[in-house]
Amino acid sequence: MYLLDANIFITAKNLHYGFDFVPAFWEWLDQGHTAGILCSTSKVRQELVVGADELAAWIGGRSSLFLTPDQTMVPSMQRLAQWADSNDFTPAAVSDFFAAADFELVAYAHAHAHTVVTHERPNPNSRRRILIPDACDAMGVEWIDPYTMLRDTGAQFVLGGAAQS
Repeated sequence: MYLLDANIFITAKNLHYGFDFVPAFWEWLDQGHTAGILCSTSKVRQELVVGADELAAWIGGRSSLFLTPDQTMVPSMQRLAQWADSNDFTPAAVSDFFAAADFELVAYAHAHAHTVVTHERPNPNSRRRILIPDACDAMGVEWIDPYTMLRDTGAQFVLGGAAQS
């Protein structure tokens, strides 16, 4: 299953798949969730609903898309926390990582053998910020970008008729 980072939703809304011109993307997310191929976590949901915008409204009606932490995550959370604490990250980077949805996202993916989908790129030399791909690599969690996910799932957003000018 694909586990979506908050930046997937935010970037889609703001850039590539606006609600007004690519509604099929948002319908595809609903269908993908219903089919059991994608989801996200409750902490990602918390980050997304704070905005008083169209994305927050869309997210608000889809609580089942966002999974809550469970007991199977505890060993993964402990291992991930140990990794974050034992590297040369700044204290602020570690604190931010634990507070943000990223920690829950990677731990959930590890515990449930999911693939994380993010726009972030790895930077193993970063010490001021813990990046999702680097945390995934440390935990042996697969991660991909959203375009790979769309291709892997065969997603297509095709116009229904001829374009008019």
